[in-house]
Formats: sequence, structure tokens, C-alpha cells
Amino acid sequence: MTIKKSANSKWSGDIKTGKGSISTQSGALNNQPYGFNTRFEDKPGSNPEELVAAAHSACFSMALSLALGEAGFTADNIDTKAVVSLDEVDDGFAVTHIALEVNAKIADIANEQFQALCEQTKKGCPISKLMNAEISLKAELN
Repeated sequence: MTIKKSANSKWSGDIKTGKGSISTQSGALNNQPYGFNTRFEDKPGSNPEELVAAAHSACFSMALSLALGEAGFTADNIDTKAVVSLDEVDDGFAVTHIALEVNAKIADIANEQFQALCEQTKKGCPISKLMNAEISLKAELN
């Protein structure tokens, strides 16, 4: 089974003064603005790293829910934060680290088992695996 989801972005102008927008297939984002200032200058708006963080935190929470269920537990609450670090490196910029922070309320689970399930989930969550994914490219010049 293959599930495909999509998003698209548009950009016009140069890197510093140009403007872009992001839309998702579901419509959750619809022409959401982004630009240099929202990425590097903390101005209001979205940016790619924030979107990766949102995807990773959501995926981790869902995957942890699955792991807990397989172990016989149901979480009352799972709150996951992902912090994506974009750093300047020798050849430009790179995402160098993603810090996951999870806080959960789960009845009757021992901390040791919870920690083990979180580690398992960190490795097995599809977005965690994405960081080593093959990337295909189709480029068209109009």
C-alpha cells in the first residue's frame, strides 16, 4: 500500500526580498506566506523548518500511540515538541539536529517501559526515517 500526500510552494523574487506561499493538498495550509524574513529573522509566517518540526512531532505522537497500543496501553495525552536546528555549515545551511521532547500521561506504565517505547518510536517513526530517504527530482523549466 502506498499513500501519497502533496504540498506545493510558489516563490517570486530574489532570496532576501522575494515572497513565497505554501499550500497543502488537504487545505490545512492555503497560500500560507513565507520568506527570508520568516525563516531567518523570526518574522510572523511559516518556514520549511517549522513545517518539518510539525510533521515530525505529529508523526512521533501517532507512532508512539501505536507502540503503546501494541504494548497494551492507551495514552490519556501525548504532547510532542520537535525543535529543528538549521545551522550555517561550510557549504551553506543544513538541518543538523531535531530535538524531540515528549510529555505523556499513560496509566499504569513503568517509566523504563515508556522510555524504551519512546526510543523505539524515535527510530521507527516514518518522519524520523525520512531523514535518510531517497529523494527523487523532476525539474521543468517553463
